[in-house]
Amino acid sequence: MDFSAALPTFVITLREGVEAALVVGIVLACLKKAKTEQLNSWVYGGVVAGIVASALVGVLFIGGIQVLSIQYPEYASVIEPLMETVFGIIAIALLSWMLVWMTQQARFLKAEIEDNVSSAIQQGDGAGWGVFALIFIAVLREGFETVVFIVAKFQQGIVPTIGAIAGLIGAVLIGFLLFKGGIKINIRQFFQAMGIFLLLIVAGLVVGALKHFDQTAAVLGQINPQLELLCFYHDQMAQDPSCLLGPMAWNTTSILPDNQFPGLVLKALFGYRAKIYLVQAVAYLLFLFTVGGIYFNSLRVPKVTSTKSDFEVSHSNK
Repeated sequence: MDFSAALPTFVITLREGVEAALVVGIVLACLKKAKTEQLNSWVYGGVVAGIVASALVGVLFIGGIQVLSIQYPEYASVIEPLMETVFGIIAIALLSWMLVWMTQQARFLKAEIEDNVSSAIQQGDGAGWGVFALIFIAVLREGFETVVFIVAKFQQGIVPTIGAIAGLIGAVLIGFLLFKGGIKINIRQFFQAMGIFLLLIVAGLVVGALKHFDQTAAVLGQINPQLELLCFYHDQMAQDPSCLLGPMAWNTTSILPDNQFPGLVLKALFGYRAKIYLVQAVAYLLFLFTVGGIYFNSLRVPKVTSTKSDFEVSHSNK
């Protein structure tokens, strides 16, 4: 079994999972400080419910695609690439937003969570549900982004899910080391490193989404002759013509094929393709320069005095 497809989901789930683990750890620390540890069970319940809900979202998405294929068998060959295109675009938007937003808001994370926990505790009898909702939403938010990414790659089978499970285990381990093991990790540097990986992974998702969109247009043109105009670019003389992606920008199949190591790993992590068309190449570079520029610019935001305390929370619940 080829496990290269598990690498992107491992990186994404690890990063998202660590963020969720930070929220859980800070909430537990706040409850201990407020001497309301009887609410800890609501925290753990929120974690489990968030994970289960995220998994159900993935099942519903994939099940919906299969139902559409059965309901409209004449369009079965176009539904899969179309859905991969749609979920790819959603994943690109969500992960790009999360990458920039988390970087800009990270230094305020602890204070914001502490305020939310204090508000929940003041609700009296509804404190448990308030804490549960806080954790559930935090876990579901991170889980949903991961699930959408996995669904965008559902053609690769169960392997991306294995990567997600491994990433989740890694995130739990890091959370345990931070809040129970007394280990100090520079969370800011961790998120920055994971952010660079995530930026490249999403850029690769742009390349893949465009390829699926091109396949969708080609299949629609074959099914319905009236839709042949969708393939406004189709070079009959080209060996591997595209419908929408223009001429081939490069072909490194003979040098570094993307179905063999190390091209396989580069494809899984960074969107490398042995065959890249002009539109894909332009979109890849445009994404890196725009979203990457915003991301790296956000890293240069001057640190505030509370930044250190926001992340050095490894002993705060002891």
